[in-house]
Amino acid sequence: MSAGEKAKAKTEQAKGKSKEAMGRAVGNERMTAEGQAEKSKGDARQAKEKTKDAFKR
Repeated sequence: MSAGEKAKAKTEQAKGKSKEAMGRAVGNERMTAEGQAEKSKGDARQAKEKTKDAFKR
């Protein structure tokens, strides 16, 4: 996994998780949904990079 893509994935996951938690804390369903989507995007990016690494070897 390239370091840049790995960092992007981790950043998206963390940002999404915090946004989701903040949305739940203030009762904002839209913010919660946006956080979940952002976290999922980071998860997908990480999975893609892991798959690329598996085929490199």
